[in-house]
Amino acid sequence: MLHWTLSSLGRLLGRGKLSILIYHQVLAEPDPMRPSEPTVDTFDWQMALIAKYFTPISLDDAVKGLAENNLPANALCVTFDDGYVNNLTLAQPVLEKYAIPATVYVATGFSDGTNMWNDRVIHLFADQARKSLSLNGEHVELGDWEQRRELAYGWLKKLKHLPIEKRLQGVSALYEENNASEQESLMMTPQQVRALSEKGVTIGAHTVNHPILKVLNAEQQKREIVQSKAQLEEWTDKEVRHFAYPNGVVGTDLDELAVTAVKEAGFASAVVTNWGVSTRQTSPWMLQRFTPWDRSPGRFHLRLWKNQAGL
Repeated sequence: MLHWTLSSLGRLLGRGKLSILIYHQVLAEPDPMRPSEPTVDTFDWQMALIAKYFTPISLDDAVKGLAENNLPANALCVTFDDGYVNNLTLAQPVLEKYAIPATVYVATGFSDGTNMWNDRVIHLFADQARKSLSLNGEHVELGDWEQRRELAYGWLKKLKHLPIEKRLQGVSALYEENNASEQESLMMTPQQVRALSEKGVTIGAHTVNHPILKVLNAEQQKREIVQSKAQLEEWTDKEVRHFAYPNGVVGTDLDELAVTAVKEAGFASAVVTNWGVSTRQTSPWMLQRFTPWDRSPGRFHLRLWKNQAGL
């Protein structure tokens, strides 16, 4: 009854509104360092709910529907950021099972076997064989998962807004200081990106190195945006029409320089991470998204509806 009621209210209050969901990974089993990432089982019931009570559409159809003011009722897009291999191996079969279109935004610089800087940091603190770390000369004992997670995310916050090279140097310095080994690659190779595209998933661009665009000058921003598009088009042999701003908070992570560069690169749309829905009045290069994290169907649907209703 709850789901039917929320779906009906969505058709009334959500007319002309587009919901876009953000995911990153779908995991085989829970990860205590990434508690917000869904497992396959969780993602399965989430997609089943979306298929039954919403109208999942492709980003191409969403952009067209917004422009022509004819979105279907309860319109919703599913998107993934970064380009993790489990988007292909674990998420795609579930999407196919429920016939749900999706877009995966790929940061191309990590498709050569190198992990993203944030995953490298998390791996340092997650290694259960390691009971302590030296952090810029400070000896830190490692305890339970909560403490490890708090320390890791504290370092992510410190490094996030540094220029690309300083950020990478900072992470590499931590590895050298602790004589740490890299974990196996978590990201898709160019061949896997192409395979995902051939299975019907839309591939979007997410820059090369996943920088905070606002800390770069105009030429650096343009290079990150244009190069990622060109690489993905070469890998997939398809036009890449959609873009996601790294981190994606308007004003904090991107500015008008980035938006202009995305427009000039020829993208049909771009997404931010500010919560909300998009309407005909929303710029197609500033589409809003929403992160669902609830672990019960009722709460998941209720939160989606509240976002849709602007509550």
